[in-house]
Amino acid sequence: MKLQNASTPMRALFFMLAALIWIGIWLSGYNTVHWVLYLPAIALTFAAVTGICPGLHIFARLFGKTHTTASS
Repeated sequence: MKLQNASTPMRALFFMLAALIWIGIWLSGYNTVHWVLYLPAIALTFAAVTGICPGLHIFARLFGKTHTTASS
């Protein structure tokens, strides 16, 4: 499977989602939040910084192609 970098708008979306999760964790308290909530926050931060989305690659391996082309 070939790794593809995310486009700039997609990386901005990853950053915004990660920031919202991190703000929620901060407002709730770091000791109050369950450790599972840190997994998507870390994955989205990684995707925003590098352009490689771990979730996309995991689901691509599980279900096959990531997208299909529409025929006209």
